[in-house]
Amino acid sequence: MKKIAYYFLSVVFITSGVFAQNQEQQERKKGHTNTNKFKQLYDEFSTPNMYRAASGAPGVAYYQQQADYKMDIVLDDKNARLSGFETITYTNNSPDVLKYLWVQLDQNQRAKDSKSPLIESSGVAPVLTPSQFANDYIKGPLERGFNIEEVKDTNGKPLKHMINRTMMRVELPKAMKSGDKFSFSIKWWYNINNHVDEGGRSGYEYFPKDGNRAYVIAQFFPRMAVYSDVEGWQNSQFWGRDEFALPFGDYEVNITVPADHILDATGKLLNRKEVFTKTMMDRYERAKKSYTEPVIIVNQAEAEAAEKGFSNQTKTWRFKAENVRDYGFATSRKFIWDMMAVKIGDKDVMAVSMYPKEGNPLWEEWSTKAVASTLETYSRMTFDYPYHKAISVHADQQGMEYPMICWNYGRPDDDGNYSDRTKYGMMGVIIHEVGHNFFPMIVNSDERQWTWMDEGLNTFLQYVAEQDFGEKHPKALSPQHESFPSDRGPAHLIVPYMGGNQDYIAPIMTKGLNTYQFGNNAYGKPATALNILRETVMGRELFDYAFKEYANRWMFKHPTPEDFFRTMEDASAFDLDWFWRGWFYTTDWVDIGIKEVKKYYVSSEPNAYMKEFMKERGISENQLRPLVYMVEEGSEDFKEDMKNQTPSEALSVKEYIMDNFTPEEQKNIKSPKYFYNITFEKPGGLVMPIIVEYTYADGTSKTVTYPAQIWRFNDNEVKKAIASEKEIVSIKVDPNLETADIDTSNNSWPKEVTQSQFDQFKDKING
Repeated sequence: MKKIAYYFLSVVFITSGVFAQNQEQQERKKGHTNTNKFKQLYDEFSTPNMYRAASGAPGVAYYQQQADYKMDIVLDDKNARLSGFETITYTNNSPDVLKYLWVQLDQNQRAKDSKSPLIESSGVAPVLTPSQFANDYIKGPLERGFNIEEVKDTNGKPLKHMINRTMMRVELPKAMKSGDKFSFSIKWWYNINNHVDEGGRSGYEYFPKDGNRAYVIAQFFPRMAVYSDVEGWQNSQFWGRDEFALPFGDYEVNITVPADHILDATGKLLNRKEVFTKTMMDRYERAKKSYTEPVIIVNQAEAEAAEKGFSNQTKTWRFKAENVRDYGFATSRKFIWDMMAVKIGDKDVMAVSMYPKEGNPLWEEWSTKAVASTLETYSRMTFDYPYHKAISVHADQQGMEYPMICWNYGRPDDDGNYSDRTKYGMMGVIIHEVGHNFFPMIVNSDERQWTWMDEGLNTFLQYVAEQDFGEKHPKALSPQHESFPSDRGPAHLIVPYMGGNQDYIAPIMTKGLNTYQFGNNAYGKPATALNILRETVMGRELFDYAFKEYANRWMFKHPTPEDFFRTMEDASAFDLDWFWRGWFYTTDWVDIGIKEVKKYYVSSEPNAYMKEFMKERGISENQLRPLVYMVEEGSEDFKEDMKNQTPSEALSVKEYIMDNFTPEEQKNIKSPKYFYNITFEKPGGLVMPIIVEYTYADGTSKTVTYPAQIWRFNDNEVKKAIASEKEIVSIKVDPNLETADIDTSNNSWPKEVTQSQFDQFKDKING
């Protein structure tokens, strides 16, 4: 009898193996490539080398360049003009010989002859505001962009240079060998843009009621481009959307502004006693010991008094920053200034906010607390924040980040009132922009090429930090919200995008400039992918360990997507190539449903399948006994079997096979009475785990997660045989909406009938 059963199984396995082999051979003859969703990413990844290891860690020969700056900056407040003289010392740590250097001139993106407006499709809008109409059809180009007055070596000798839009090539008088340093200076100026009317990531806002400007200044100086083992020179032009790729370095910066201005910037303030009043110094000392509530350094009354005077005197603020990739500062006589210490690891970091009176009462209440909470969450998830401060600056219509400083929107109305949308928007953007200190200011990815590596990773952590903030500060939440209402991160929020028109969706692994729906592509989808990876695929423990390993491996270095993908697998023992391929390299969507559920009972009589099997092979029934036969509910076998018994009286497996086990083994045997064959289908292209909630007749339920690998042999449908001691009355796929399934109409058995919106409206009208 055992031989017969073994023979039967062998036939099935051998046949299926031959079929698979023949199918593969036929596909090869047709010239088809391997489209298996579980194929490894070797074709997409570059070969590991001495610079970047197969593990995802920096290789033994990894290098990065260094660019150090000494700058003297002068702000002409009356004419809204910024001028500077900078000396750059560039160190060639690469093994390559360099004949020239590339310098970024980002302000040229808004120059008169800028090509950026010409690449955007435009049409006549049916309705325009007067300012929009003037900007589009009446105003001429403004005098914007860098004016490069000189480029010289340290001996004052002019250096040959060429400007190509937003990039300047500086010819070296002598080629730089590995280990060489070269210093040169650039003198420049430009007219600062009004970021409210003209747009831009930095500039000034003009306040007509008091005649003042508030400046948030960045991309304000010629900056060295990155030279790396991956790109060589990253000298891709700045069109306005894609952000930046920058080397690390040390900065010494002197910023001269009107004497009545309040200013803060990247780096440590070296002459605090010179620029602070005694009152400000006293308040600052108290702030250094305050860990629960911010201490006001410059209060609203003092800021309002300063608004009325326009000093003709100047004051120079001196800063020094070590190991930063960029520089920014904010200055105005309108600024209120508060600070609070936050404990990060074994050191204190100062959380700081600067805002005009137009930001109150919202900013005074919540900005600095949001900064502090963000530093705590991100440090827990990555590494202890290494800098000594983090500054949030209020700026209309702004959300932008730089080392130690960022600008954020969120303004009450003229009476100081604000909606939940304004409040949560302000908190969310502060958390997001402060979080950028970690990605990409420290984990320094190439934003120009891979937008998602900073925006997506940061948006994922923003979601974690927002939930933490809501828990730490329940008073920040409105009565109708039990937790922070994040607008990105949870899986269901990305469904409209992923289920949208495929003509306007691009893979995440697309250069940011060339993506449709930039926010969804670079922020929302990668954040959702990582959240699903953490909560559903890997689990928090494995994910958090691997994510932290990536952050620590690449802090103060230049990672690529492959370094991230490889590290996440290396540190978790989780093969994720199928996940990266589906979520990052395709525009496939998730749609997993229940195709069919069949119910079976156990019988001692051969079923139709076995009768046919025996007939074809001339096997008598006596040769096969005893075997367990599964009879489908509703089949002819079922009708015949159930003539003299109800389903609940059907043969018990336990009773039937008990003699095959020892007394010790019998103690652990269960007694299933209900048997189901469930067919899951996958109309969507994305491979994902199948999360299934089984609900039983007694009201209890159980959730089972079948790993994504269940789809490895069949990308369309898979089956699961379920033996249960209790009757299953309903089955639901993805009950908690964890996978971004775009169509839940096929997720339930029995199929749930949902009312149309019209029927819902009728019922509401009819009461």
